[in-house]
Amino acid sequence: MPIALIDSLDHEGRGVTRQDGKAVFVEGALPGERVEYVVRRARPSYEQAEAVRILKPSAQRVAPRCRHYGTCGGCSMQHLDAIAQAAAKQRILEDALWHIGKLRPGIIYPAIHGPAWGYRYRARLGVRLVPSKGGLRVGFHERRSSYIVDMRECPVLPPAISARLPRLREMIAGLSIADRLPQVEIAIGDAATVFVFRNLKPFSPADVRRLAAFAEAEGIQAWQQPQGPESARPLHPLDAPALAYTLPEFDVRMDFRPTDFTQVNVHINRLLIRRSMQLLDPQPGERIADLFCGLGNFSLPIARRGAQLIGVEGSDALVARALDNARRNGLAERTRFYAANLFEATEDSLAALGPLDKLLIDPPREGAIAVVKAIGAQQQPARIVYVSCNPATLARDAAVLVREKGYVLKGAGIANMFPQTSHVESIALFERPAPA
Repeated sequence: MPIALIDSLDHEGRGVTRQDGKAVFVEGALPGERVEYVVRRARPSYEQAEAVRILKPSAQRVAPRCRHYGTCGGCSMQHLDAIAQAAAKQRILEDALWHIGKLRPGIIYPAIHGPAWGYRYRARLGVRLVPSKGGLRVGFHERRSSYIVDMRECPVLPPAISARLPRLREMIAGLSIADRLPQVEIAIGDAATVFVFRNLKPFSPADVRRLAAFAEAEGIQAWQQPQGPESARPLHPLDAPALAYTLPEFDVRMDFRPTDFTQVNVHINRLLIRRSMQLLDPQPGERIADLFCGLGNFSLPIARRGAQLIGVEGSDALVARALDNARRNGLAERTRFYAANLFEATEDSLAALGPLDKLLIDPPREGAIAVVKAIGAQQQPARIVYVSCNPATLARDAAVLVREKGYVLKGAGIANMFPQTSHVESIALFERPAPA
């Protein structure tokens, strides 16, 4: 088997080396390590491989905590020290900005850190009945596979949730439609936990009793979801309190449904909002837009600082949730929310929002290319804060903002939203130069 010295990490957390002019991506290898590897897939310009023996380990290598590491596709960086993970993600961000956008930020912000374990307040677990492999399986997908890992614990879930996995598996195995229940979505708020059971067939009366008993014993809410996300509804108890998370620094409470998009890491979310507000610096009387605003995660802190907030989101359901949250927090007078497809934004549609002093953008992985291209003569915010979950699309959009729209990339940095994984969350600040 070939032996190589690993040079760096790629955006998926794989070690990178070059052999015979080809890039080789080696799972389980770290920079500075000398490893023996086996090639899993060969292509003309690159190879995908897996480390089988570490001949010279990195000083940053640690023992993976999870027994499912290497099989489960949920985490790929447990073998790297948590602080080193953040440093590696910072390099991934800087590399993307340079290689894709040909940009270097004026300042590299310190990485935003939080708990390395037990942080995941949202999870979607697959469920499969596999008689040939011992019966029911509940867990995340295996790496590079549609198979489900038979998870008995998960250290990135809060300990109380991880401990429930064996009992969850046992309960589902006893349902009449165990083979027609493909997933369980877990959503945790400050004072409530919901398990949403995606049922492709109706539950029988006996199933409902079994689910209710499980909910009572485990102190959770059991919901059913017979169709799309908006079909989710309580099963037991029927009068349970709403899910919510708080942002104490801004005196905000955010109510949400278990199938709504919310950040999985409540600790990092609070710190990311703090940094966003520091960079955006909302002031009373300013008009600020929050694009891809969701249920108001950044919008309400902006409004709490006294600015007039215009939120735009593609989902009608999330816009309704944002409006409700603004009312509950006494911010209805400072906020306006609209539903619109921001992937089809134009200069006219952006100008229709009225003059904007500042702008916050928090798009999905696809980025916000239509939005940044739509910034024109009628709409030129002095400051833009861009929160990203994909360094590649951030770099692409940053190049447009700098080269075509005249902004300066003042700074950028990462937030370790998903420790133990290769996911890179980041934040960047763009400013328009002051007139000479």
